Amino acid sequence: MSSTIRTPLLLAAAVLLPAAPAASGAQPRATVSASAPATVAAVPPRAIRRDVPMTNAIRRAMAAGSRDSTGRPTARYWQLRTDYDIDVSLDPGSARLTGTARITVHNTSPDPLREIGLRLHPNHFIGTAPHSAPWTPAEVTDGIAIARMSVNGAAVNIASNAAPNALAAEGARAIQNAQAAAANAASGNTLLNGRSTNARVRLATPIAPGAKAQLEIAWSHKLPGGPGTGHRMTQRWADTLFQPTQWFPRVAMYDDLRGWDTELYLGPSEFYNAFGRYDVRIDVPAGWIVSGTGLLQNPQQVLTDKARAQLAKATQSDDITTIVGSDEVGPGQSTAISANGRLTWHYVADNVNDFAWATAKQYVWQTTRATIPGKGVVPVHMVYLPGRASLYAKAGPVSRHALEFYSKLWFPYQFPQLTLQDGPSAGMEYPMVINSNVGAADHEAGHMWWPMVVANNETWYGWMDEGFNQYMNILSDADAAGKPAVLDGLGQSYGRTANNEAEPPMMWNANYAGPQFYGFTTYSKTPLMLSALGGIVGDSAVQRAHREFGTAWMFRHPSPWDWMFFMERALGRDLGWFWNAWLFGNESVDHRVAKVVTQGIRTRVTVAQEGQMPAPIVLDVTFAAAGPAIRPMKNAVMLDATTARVTVPVDVWFDGRREHVVELVFGGRRIEKVTLDAQGRFPDRVPADNSWSAKADVGGAGIGRSGSTRP
Repeated sequence: MSSTIRTPLLLAAAVLLPAAPAASGAQPRATVSASAPATVAAVPPRAIRRDVPMTNAIRRAMAAGSRDSTGRPTARYWQLRTDYDIDVSLDPGSARLTGTARITVHNTSPDPLREIGLRLHPNHFIGTAPHSAPWTPAEVTDGIAIARMSVNGAAVNIASNAAPNALAAEGARAIQNAQAAAANAASGNTLLNGRSTNARVRLATPIAPGAKAQLEIAWSHKLPGGPGTGHRMTQRWADTLFQPTQWFPRVAMYDDLRGWDTELYLGPSEFYNAFGRYDVRIDVPAGWIVSGTGLLQNPQQVLTDKARAQLAKATQSDDITTIVGSDEVGPGQSTAISANGRLTWHYVADNVNDFAWATAKQYVWQTTRATIPGKGVVPVHMVYLPGRASLYAKAGPVSRHALEFYSKLWFPYQFPQLTLQDGPSAGMEYPMVINSNVGAADHEAGHMWWPMVVANNETWYGWMDEGFNQYMNILSDADAAGKPAVLDGLGQSYGRTANNEAEPPMMWNANYAGPQFYGFTTYSKTPLMLSALGGIVGDSAVQRAHREFGTAWMFRHPSPWDWMFFMERALGRDLGWFWNAWLFGNESVDHRVAKVVTQGIRTRVTVAQEGQMPAPIVLDVTFAAAGPAIRPMKNAVMLDATTARVTVPVDVWFDGRREHVVELVFGGRRIEKVTLDAQGRFPDRVPADNSWSAKADVGGAGIGRSGSTRP
């Protein structure tokens, strides 16, 4: 989804970053211990869960052998495939789509399918449909009107699912089809919940494992226009630009975790679809430009000679090539001429999990290219209204950088083209298509990796695509600016959000995350989590392991457990405690430097962790500029000539303690300052008490800051 959510949340995260500790002067180091205020003793020991919680869904899959603790697809892993053959026609005057879809369901599961789950997303615009705030449909419509349906040629009884005005809308043909379906009810195939976004066809004859079935549906629905709130809620501008999304009846996802996916489409949460081949023919008025997922199959029939010649030059340079200009409007100018005043645009896409398109009476069509490492050049198309050219002036270069950067970061871009489509939904992604201008171009292009290739369940676990994307956007933005990415401070900033009663865990179904925290949990928390993980194993290790995970699950459907288990093995770490804290809870570390006492060449630093989330102890020790040589110490590395970083593994907290003493033995060089979590990687409510300085240690009490005792 778009940067209209992304930007404010990242800004919010930035606002939460702690201020730098106040400068500390020089004071004699403490040589006599003094008792620190007894603030920790009253807090009970922590019960730290170290295993990964396993729900019934993942237990079933692991028992069946379709998933296991390696986090990789097993020999028994399976996923359904659905192939779509669609003919659709647009009537701009009524804003109505009328189409027929022939859907081949390949039952690659070990189960006989006794029903087929359906997604009828246009029913979201029926006035009685449930919605999540603040998503507001632009227009109340009659939803999807199904004229007829069959399975392997046998009619499906659809009579009880007709919209109140569906028969009138479809006319006599619909009446005849409904009567025929009712008469054929003896076949046993029946449509249930046809007025919902989540419907199903009960089958008289199950689809056997290894078999396939063809579902045919003739339908129509109106594309909503007007002032809506939220992505996909407005799908046209008047009667001259249409941007259909979730526009056709589709087969729901069936997997090894829950069987048929039965989640309603409520607005914000996104999708979970099977991969397959899409063969789509789109009938529109001649003169209208059509863009979409896949490759155009019939340029000879729909494009002018000039447009085809320009298109042939599109991948020859990084320059912007105009295929159809702002002054080329209508049949013979923007498109070929048609005897009947209409043209059919034919697109084909293989191994994709959705299909989107757009059309307008006056689109400017421009093209540039991206050079994909190990693959070569792919065209990057842009279609937009002439009056919005400024929004697309830099969209091509931004998209090029995104495709090239993410190809190096993860794996090569997998599709033959990318298209940016202008329209009311300026921030949404589909395979090979982003409904965006320059504002969200980098973010939406990132979705071509997650979830368009590594396809998670976005409705349940939106953080696995939006959150991963937010993280990599930080890396891409820095690369585009020629600067190193800054991930410091992000993990620490979660300390100001943690423990909020309204925040759901990341493993909570995103459909029910609530308006206050949907955006944070789905988008913004993942970069904070990965910042913390980078603070433990290093950012480059996190990105390397994530790259390996993505490659292993290309064109498959990983679960959160697959990711957790894969990352643990790739990083060589037992991270159950980490996943518990970040994914299954909303706790923080809340650590501080409680006491620093020096005796001779030994300095004892007492670190307290008052939150429920454990974290490693990472101390930056700053020495005086001159003095005895600094001796090497276990678990310590020198950052520069006078600064050492000491790391104590998280394991020291597993016995439930809340204080741990770190003994520093570097020789006789004077220690002037000790800073806990200087990189700001671990959630902390009060970062101000994370440092001690000799200068501020008045009276040798061992407390470096007057505010180090928490309320």
